[in-house]
Amino acid sequence: MEKAVLVFDCGATNLRVIAMGPHGEILAARSFASQTCNDPFHKGGRIWDLDEIWARLCTASKEVVSMIPRHSIAAVTTTSFGVDGSFLNSRGKLLYPVISWQCDRTVPVMQHIGKYISLSELYGISGINAYSFNTINKLVWFKENLPQIPEEAECFLFMPSLINYKLTGARINDATMLGTSMLTSLKTRALSQEILGSIGYRPDLFATTGEAGDIVGHITPGASDQTGIPPGTMVCLAGHDTQFAVFGSGAGVDQPVLSSGTWEILMARSRQFSATETQFDSGITTEFDSFPGLYDIGVNWLGSGIVEWIKNRFFPEYSAGEGYEVMIAEAIQAGVGANGIFINPDFNNFRNTAVKGQISGLSLNSNRGEIIRAAFEALSFQTKNALESLENAGNFKAAKIICVGGGSKNKLWNQIRADVLNLPVDTISQKETTALGASFFAFAAAGVFVSPEEAKAAVDYHPQTTLPSENNEQYNNLYYQWKRSISQK
Repeated sequence: MEKAVLVFDCGATNLRVIAMGPHGEILAARSFASQTCNDPFHKGGRIWDLDEIWARLCTASKEVVSMIPRHSIAAVTTTSFGVDGSFLNSRGKLLYPVISWQCDRTVPVMQHIGKYISLSELYGISGINAYSFNTINKLVWFKENLPQIPEEAECFLFMPSLINYKLTGARINDATMLGTSMLTSLKTRALSQEILGSIGYRPDLFATTGEAGDIVGHITPGASDQTGIPPGTMVCLAGHDTQFAVFGSGAGVDQPVLSSGTWEILMARSRQFSATETQFDSGITTEFDSFPGLYDIGVNWLGSGIVEWIKNRFFPEYSAGEGYEVMIAEAIQAGVGANGIFINPDFNNFRNTAVKGQISGLSLNSNRGEIIRAAFEALSFQTKNALESLENAGNFKAAKIICVGGGSKNKLWNQIRADVLNLPVDTISQKETTALGASFFAFAAAGVFVSPEEAKAAVDYHPQTTLPSENNEQYNNLYYQWKRSISQK
């Protein structure tokens, strides 16, 4: 019987359970919308309702399990967005809702983190840039506002581990999630005693830490009743969705991958890293790769979130999921350069820099097609800027870009990217690269393959390449105009 891996994928916009086959095929899938909630304990706060997330994942799991041979399930694994998690007491009770990365209560914490430890020292140790949503800021917020919570806690678990806890009863964090927290040392691939000491937290609060593919435990009878998964099924660690999307894309070392979704993340797996002031100013974040000994150097910025913002305001006649063909057609009509409109795409200024999101160059004759074209161009300029920073930090030169995620389906945007970067842009047939990458580790843990690399080699990615066009030279000039426009604001 052909084996399958179930991936619980807890995303910022969708909650999914996906059954992956051993050759990268999606055997079954079910998804539900995901969204934050108001924090009942903090006015204006945004949280994830873990019970609601769990209930939806259970419903999705039952449907997926009903669509495949139940006993073909070799293993289960879980991925999620980074940084978010919360405290459990000794009885397994969640002591406070999971504060979302979308909550702004931690903005002032990041602004004043220097009263605990200097930002330069913090970045030099952890490699994580100064984003207000970093886990460290939430921990400081608890210390300053609700100190009884960490005092009562037995452990802090990140979101994938909270789901794994419900599946198995085991409390284990994974290295890739821990590496997003701004609490770890890049040199040791472990929690930093210096950072934790500066904010008054003990290392054992973060439970046992494992690596991707490590066995967390097995599906309990109670979890089996809720999910439909046979009791005793192995549950393996995965973790931060970005790392597994990069590995699942087929990328090797020094091969940049652009994950294009609500956020765009350009990341390269590297044997080297640099966490100096230059990298900090470039917005570089360096995290733990899914394999020990490698580093994931990345830059992230708001991506399709800006496209959605423009759609909602300039194409209001279309409901969710509609209107994209019209937007692209009007963007094509706008032509290269969008008739002089430039966009600074920093619409969600988590690094608290002086420059904010802006649209410039508007006239009474400007139209919505030019604005959406300017957004595609600006986000491609952002990619070029980020790639230059990554190449410097990792000491490599990119030969091509692999583009995955929802934004990779936009052919116009891919062509603009290729022209701006003057590099081939590869898209692949596998769309669920996060689930795919996570499944490689689970298949290896279950003995279906010898290693995650062997599991990856069993997949045919069917790459499609978009080559730079004659617009490359024009975009090269526009890129430097855009950089000057941004720097002058």
